[in-house]
Amino acid sequence: MKLPVIKHLTQFIEENDEDFVIEAIETLESLTEVSSLKDEELDVIGELISNMYGAIEVNKLVQEQGMDKKEALNTFMKRVLGSIDK
Repeated sequence: MKLPVIKHLTQFIEENDEDFVIEAIETLESLTEVSSLKDEELDVIGELISNMYGAIEVNKLVQEQGMDKKEALNTFMKRVLGSIDK
């Protein structure tokens, strides 16, 4: 996951709508079913999907818990890093 990408996508969600990102995730998930994709290509698609899900989670922290964007980004990244350490 890349924090600058998640930050940018979070801004996109604020300016537009979360539904655009959800639809993009669904499209990318569908593409993973193409049998001719190489592992590197699947890795890139997976990274994009994880960043998009991350932005949705950050947006939820802002909307539902009233965090400011910076605090929500930090909280999310700590949660991700905490789960990796386990």
